Amino acid sequence: MYPSDKFVRIVSIKSKIEDIFTIVKRHKSITNALNDIEGQPAILMLLVSISEQFAKLKEKNSKILENFDIEDIKGLTSVRNFIVHDYDGINLSIIEDDLRENMPRILEIIKEITKEQ
Repeated sequence: MYPSDKFVRIVSIKSKIEDIFTIVKRHKSITNALNDIEGQPAILMLLVSISEQFAKLKEKNSKILENFDIEDIKGLTSVRNFIVHDYDGINLSIIEDDLRENMPRILEIIKEITKEQ
């Protein structure tokens, strides 16, 4: 059982990841979504928000983070930094790989956590 404030952050992350996949589904692929005038900024902003929620959990030394691979969290932080500090220089293929490879795994972990609560 996790403290409610930490659990709320995890639920928020879950919702944001699901929103990303909804955008991707609407555009029929990750590539199409990232090349769309509305899809790209929406996905990028959601990634920033996801990273910031993880950062807040990290600040509080939350035990909930023990469920995640530390490299995934570091990767999200790096993606967030690129988006925030060099928006026009973002390599969308890196974002695409992250969405394809890491986000489904993170979402599955969160689904397991939320089942336990």
